[in-house]
Amino acid sequence: MALNSAGEIPAAAAIVHAFLATLPISIILVLRLKKKKRAPAASELPPLPPSPPSWPVIGNLPEVMFHTKPFFRWVHDVMKEMKTDICLIRLPGGATIVPVLDPAIAREMLRKHDVSFADRPTSLGSHVISGGYVTTVLGPHNDQWRKMRKVMTSEIVSPARHRWLHDKRAEEADNLVFYVHSHCMAGKSVDHCMAGKSVDLRVATQHYCGNVMRKMLFGRRFFGNPTSDGGPGPTEVEHLEAVFTALKNLYWSSISDYFPGLRGWNFDGKEKIVKEADKAIKAPQNPIIDERIRQWRSGERKEIDDLIDVFVTLKDDDGKPLLTPQETKCQAAEIMMAVIDNPSNAVEWTMAELINQPDLMRKATGEIDRVVGKDSPRLVQESDIEKLNYVKACIREAFRLHPVFPFNVPHVSTHDTVVAGYLIPKGSHALLSRYGLGRNPKVWTDPLRFDPERHMGGDDGEVVLAEHDLKFISFSTGRRGCVGTVLGTCMATMLLARLLQCFTWTTPSGGVDLAEAENELSLAMPLVAFPEPRLAPHLYRETN
Repeated sequence: MALNSAGEIPAAAAIVHAFLATLPISIILVLRLKKKKRAPAASELPPLPPSPPSWPVIGNLPEVMFHTKPFFRWVHDVMKEMKTDICLIRLPGGATIVPVLDPAIAREMLRKHDVSFADRPTSLGSHVISGGYVTTVLGPHNDQWRKMRKVMTSEIVSPARHRWLHDKRAEEADNLVFYVHSHCMAGKSVDHCMAGKSVDLRVATQHYCGNVMRKMLFGRRFFGNPTSDGGPGPTEVEHLEAVFTALKNLYWSSISDYFPGLRGWNFDGKEKIVKEADKAIKAPQNPIIDERIRQWRSGERKEIDDLIDVFVTLKDDDGKPLLTPQETKCQAAEIMMAVIDNPSNAVEWTMAELINQPDLMRKATGEIDRVVGKDSPRLVQESDIEKLNYVKACIREAFRLHPVFPFNVPHVSTHDTVVAGYLIPKGSHALLSRYGLGRNPKVWTDPLRFDPERHMGGDDGEVVLAEHDLKFISFSTGRRGCVGTVLGTCMATMLLARLLQCFTWTTPSGGVDLAEAENELSLAMPLVAFPEPRLAPHLYRETN
């Protein structure tokens, strides 16, 4: 799972009101801390990372909250002006944020000092979505996290479980082809489909990922009524919109993230947004889980068919349910959030770049044809992924240049730690910048150019999507790293490979505007293109 720290700028009046209301308390707290604790002499400690000028007591909060640019763009502009790959941003109450743009510093944090940066920050969004931190990704580094992490690694994303769920993923890959083909045909005959409807590839990629996760978790593609073309219905659209809304508001989006005492007042409207998103995510999921719990307890259900069955049937050493209903519901929601965004964003960007560079698209399509055989009566399968090195190189390049969110999930230092010669104070929020690592000119030649060849080894070794040296972030690493790397690799590669193998893609203008959205890193406008089938008609069959 990857996170957006931009968020919308809260209403100025609400922020000013909250700031004035809490300023006296903040000053008193800071003065008391200074009295209780003698600050060590400067010569006793390494220097702090360089930081922009800040205000007494409130630090850089005015710049963070009132700046016209999103938080992540302001941070990267400041670091560029300061000519630094690590800096320290001060917030009220002595809190600090430490963004990192250099792979060597990132490796030092998450390898040498992995234990020191194993905690997570608290926030309004993460607390609501995780049900009070009962899940794996968002919770603090404690016994609850260890319990849920063990469940995830041993029962949910283990190699054996991945193989067991293969057929469900394959069915959704087939449904993707049927969905796109139905738009291509648009009522035309099989031999005259070039004038078919366009396809919104943002919808196609996001809902393919959503379909895969719904099928693996709940054993169904749709929460609501199915659509004739295999696409999302209103319930699925609302569900996916809520997932992305929640992701964008996990951290630093609300004034109460800076002043926790304000939670419950909804000063800036963000508390309502987060709670409504959480409700929309869980509304179609929780009744299924409740019914499944009832079926297993009554003995009505006897066969394990999907991941909810796995969660519900886990037992502790005394033979009692290992997970509470709340843990199962919140973990299921977190899985949906952790898996959908990264592959869908990477493939949408990859398709946009390939449409603009037809030579690269022909090379990727040619590789699939060589591996599978263009005249072969089958579609590309997961068993082919190992050999699709150029296809995976295209996805790696999208992860590098076009990350789904600017920063990785924050790490919190559990004690004072020295990194790259700088003192990182206890409680600092360490932010590895997906945006900055992948575009660092000290690491990447011509960093703004989409060039899959930079990921091809030349020794016929297999290309993998994980980036263990943190030159960019595809799937997070370390003690709090992503446990679903194999699943994410599978979904992203199958999604791109099926789109390229089964269709030729064009746009009316012959190209795609690659402008980024102002407040995030997705394409400013969803990618819309026209597909033309390139395989035998019988391969575009409808799925169940």
